[in-house]
Amino acid sequence: MFCDNAKILIKSGKGGDGHVSFRRELYVPAGGPDGGDGGRGGDIIFQVDDGLNTLTDFRHVRKYAASNGKEGGKRRCHGADGEDLVIKVPEGTVIKDFETGKVIADMSGKNRREVILKGGKGGLGNMHFATSTMQAPKYAQPGQPAIELWVQLELKVIADVGLVGFPNVGKSTLLSRVSNARPKIANYHFTTLDPHLGVVDLDGEAGFVMADIPGLIEGAAKGVGLGHEFLRHVERTRVLIHVVDAASTEGRDPVEDIRAINRELKAYDPALAEKKQVIAANKVDVIDWDGEDPVEKLKAEFEPEGIRVFPISAVSGQGVKELLYSVKELLNSIKQTPVVFEREFDLSSIEAAPSLPYTVEKDEEGIYVVEGPRIEKMLGYTNLESEKGFEFFQKFLKNNGILDELEKAGIQEGDTVRMYGLVFDYYK
Repeated sequence: MFCDNAKILIKSGKGGDGHVSFRRELYVPAGGPDGGDGGRGGDIIFQVDDGLNTLTDFRHVRKYAASNGKEGGKRRCHGADGEDLVIKVPEGTVIKDFETGKVIADMSGKNRREVILKGGKGGLGNMHFATSTMQAPKYAQPGQPAIELWVQLELKVIADVGLVGFPNVGKSTLLSRVSNARPKIANYHFTTLDPHLGVVDLDGEAGFVMADIPGLIEGAAKGVGLGHEFLRHVERTRVLIHVVDAASTEGRDPVEDIRAINRELKAYDPALAEKKQVIAANKVDVIDWDGEDPVEKLKAEFEPEGIRVFPISAVSGQGVKELLYSVKELLNSIKQTPVVFEREFDLSSIEAAPSLPYTVEKDEEGIYVVEGPRIEKMLGYTNLESEKGFEFFQKFLKNNGILDELEKAGIQEGDTVRMYGLVFDYYK
């Protein structure tokens, strides 16, 4: 079955860790630190592929992860960067944050390729942290962590004109007659489960793209059946053609069918019901003309509202030319501004913060020694004698994971911790 939405997990690559090493060469007995930097993690990139028209592949593969950067090496060797992961999607795919439903990117128009998640930066090696007071730093900066995000992919077809109508009214037949599209056609309900696009060529006029939107049913705006999946394809169209069975071959009332579909459009998004519309009164070749004229009934009902009615036969071609040229006139009267959904989700809000380089070690006397350049700097400007200064110090240890590292190292209540000139007993 056609798939036009999917939920997937995307994950950028983790940055490689900086390396801790010291220059050890003959005749250089006191070589300094020479640990290299870690490599950058791979990005997650979405790219439009014109050969795709569904999101079916994403139903089978749910997790997409870029490669991690490699750790730096000794002798100032830089770690290799992780490979980017390019995810190919059909044009018209809207990428949303799954939790909030906000738009991250719309892969439409000129937006053919976009970096959605950037890989983590590589950590700095210990060669960057040598100072006059710390000439042999035993710590390096960890690489930035990977970023994970659940996203919802939604395919919204891009067409100038959308054919809407209940199942089995002849939309697929009409599209196949006027364009190069070849949808499957059969005489039973829900033949079309996926939108088909076709290019309509007109003599002396520029052509346009027409989409056969799968048959709607009442309650579609509430998600009944495949309602939401079908309705989202109407959003980018500029003109709607209501295709109705004027002959009522299945006992349906064409007037009520149009009213019902417009109710569903308005319930889903009021802007959809405001789009320019025309009515294709199909199957006039099989109307029983002994009774009431259904075409005149449609004209009396809708033409006072500015919606023109065209009697046609999608099978024989009767009236189709007049319909197409009228639709082209409508398109020419509408400002051609492509519908592109603006970004609503701020990706910077989930970007990983730079990691803090530090070491936690237990010395021969059983004292836990914590060292790192930012720790030394923080202690230089923090007044631990004040209540606010001490609270800031506690938050610093917690937010940067130092307390967790002390726990992992086996610290117990009452054990001693030394941070440069500061010595204190550990209590939770």
